[in-house]
Amino acid sequence: MDSLETLFSLRGHVGIVTGASSGLGVECAWALAIGGADVVLVARRVDRLKKLADELREFGVKALPIEADVGVDADLDRVIETAAAEFGECDILINNAGISPTGRAEKFSRESWDSTLAINLTAPMMLSQRFARRLIAAKKPGRIINMGSIFSTVGSGVYRLSAYAAAKAGLHNITRQLAIEWAPYGINVNTLAPGWFPTEATEPGIEKAGNRERMELFTPMARLGKPEELRGAIIFLAGPSASFMTGAILSVDGGYTSW
Repeated sequence: MDSLETLFSLRGHVGIVTGASSGLGVECAWALAIGGADVVLVARRVDRLKKLADELREFGVKALPIEADVGVDADLDRVIETAAAEFGECDILINNAGISPTGRAEKFSRESWDSTLAINLTAPMMLSQRFARRLIAAKKPGRIINMGSIFSTVGSGVYRLSAYAAAKAGLHNITRQLAIEWAPYGINVNTLAPGWFPTEATEPGIEKAGNRERMELFTPMARLGKPEELRGAIIFLAGPSASFMTGAILSVDGGYTSW
């Protein structure tokens, strides 16, 4: 690994990105395409996926939109099978799809709790399982990147996020466990933990009175992240330069968790 190309190129690889219709999922897809990987885009809003696929093809890569709900096991099976049929074995998986309902802990409904854990924790495990099984059978290495959060390790003083925080904490530790179990097969499992980033889902809350100021106050860099600032971390974790890195939590948070 003695050049930028050999350190960071993703050419010849195929990545799956869940939750790719908006927000940080779009940035993950852009990162893979910039690196040269073909990309499988997964979400429920297929019209957005088709538009994104057209944009990514400008990088000279192939892009496949698949309409699917990550909370449905049959859809996960279909994603893996369709991707393999179109592109061959996928060797990069980014578990990005997630939801973050808010509410007072003492009033939080069982339905919201269960759905948050189902999408943010169970779905990444079930898709990673399917992804890893095929790679193990094919004796091929791979990369899994889970989209975690700063709220896996600290609580939120801005939003009431009991279920989200619990799910992301679980995701961080399942990252470590899968890293241990799948290391012998050459499958690296890491987590990216973003801080405050404005996205379609978060911007309305950010702009409510006082929220942005509080977020910036408790971020040492005194600002929110720019979504594209995640791209380098994605390319790094997906590429050759992270070959000896597994079970790690990589924070991109402007120093938020350093206090």
